[in-house]
Amino acid sequence: MLSSPQHEATQPKTAGQVPVLAPGHNMRSITDKISDIVLKPKGGIGWVIGFAITFALTMQLLFSIGWLLLRGIGVWGNNQPASWAFDIINFVWWIGIGHAGTLISAILLLLRQQWRTSINRMAEAITLFAVANAGLYPLLHTGRPWLDYWLFPYPNTMGLWPQFRSPLVWDVFAISTYLTISLLFWYMGLLPDLATLRDRATGKIKRMAYGIFSLGWRNSARHWKTYEQAYFLLAALSTPLVISVHTIVSFDFAVSVIPGWHTTVFPPYFVAGALYAGFAMVLMVAIPVRKIFNIEDFITMRHIRNMSIIMLVSGLVVAYGYLTEGFAAWYSANPFEIDTVLLLRFVTGPYRVLAWLLIACNVVIPQLLWSSRVRSNTVLIWLISGVISVGMWLERFVIIVMSLTNDFLPSSWAMYAPTVTDIAMYTGTIGFFLFLLLLFIRFVPMISAFEMRELLHKVSHSGDHHSSSNDSQHGGEVVPVPGD
Repeated sequence: MLSSPQHEATQPKTAGQVPVLAPGHNMRSITDKISDIVLKPKGGIGWVIGFAITFALTMQLLFSIGWLLLRGIGVWGNNQPASWAFDIINFVWWIGIGHAGTLISAILLLLRQQWRTSINRMAEAITLFAVANAGLYPLLHTGRPWLDYWLFPYPNTMGLWPQFRSPLVWDVFAISTYLTISLLFWYMGLLPDLATLRDRATGKIKRMAYGIFSLGWRNSARHWKTYEQAYFLLAALSTPLVISVHTIVSFDFAVSVIPGWHTTVFPPYFVAGALYAGFAMVLMVAIPVRKIFNIEDFITMRHIRNMSIIMLVSGLVVAYGYLTEGFAAWYSANPFEIDTVLLLRFVTGPYRVLAWLLIACNVVIPQLLWSSRVRSNTVLIWLISGVISVGMWLERFVIIVMSLTNDFLPSSWAMYAPTVTDIAMYTGTIGFFLFLLLLFIRFVPMISAFEMRELLHKVSHSGDHHSSSNDSQHGGEVVPVPGD
């Protein structure tokens, strides 16, 4: 089904405002461009090289895990008192990266924000891949991951139950819930587009594979009704997870009495930091992807600017959290809190360079985003996003390591340094994340085609009451008829 030329997207916009969908598209051109990325890949040697590098890093991750299981967690740099180190640092960092996907997909959907349409599926995929990496660390940190099923309250003859006062159990329930809802939400949104690929694919294996995963989608009114009910229900379930999951992660620290951890500012501060890191990662992925696959007309500068503004706002909340944390330590008049949070972190401590570096990365440099010129420069935004990602990792290092290595008993103070296995496993998770991302781009539409058609219908028919009945249903047919 083709839209007539008068139905092409000519979205009205005010002066200086970039549209969420570039003009010149019709229903067929949107479907063709998105589906051809999967069905007619043009990655060439670049995609193969990237795949080979990320596959090698994934094998490095698997080798590091195998070495860990063979030798025990002593191959990590963990010591006493720094029993939480690279494993929990990377766990909190990865789980934070996954938060932007839920915000973009669920909350902006419920708020009817049209600019989410081009980036929601990519953000959801980033969420899944980040949470998958995050979940590895608590399970491996037990030292006996083959017994990790003990963390769940399964029926057993010995009457053993998990220790629900343990932060490890909280993390298991938070991650499993978050991963389950996010996976269902992501897969639910894929069904109409998988059906489109099923009907457009030329190879028998592709048709069969996409046919199986599309679950018999036929674009009927009954399917659409059920789909919309389930999709909005999952969005409503996902929305509180944005706050609850990282709040639970912050409780791992806030409920303790360790200097630098025992503060009530951690829950909102951690949630803001998760959104900060999450949007930084989405921008780091979206900016090169839109250039490589020539989809600047779908992911426009309006998307980049909006995400930059949200990143700036969440960064200001993080900066306020730093100030509140320092003020609370000073106001408590507790010498251990003052020494750990203020003096050792920034003045006399062995890791003070890292503490000042995180302030530069998370507070100072992102202030460039106040400039509209910077928000219009994709190279600068990509660099700033990378700086923020580094800064958020440093924040976790400073909070976890410096508080543990300088506790109440000076005689137990000790330095911490990561081992080769620590670094190999961390870089391996980055490679595994990119490996999954490349597979996602290669086999799944990175942009929701049916939602883009629905967006086109809205912007092209704004003020037009004479649209055809075919165009008015869900932005056009989801399963295009060959030769139509």
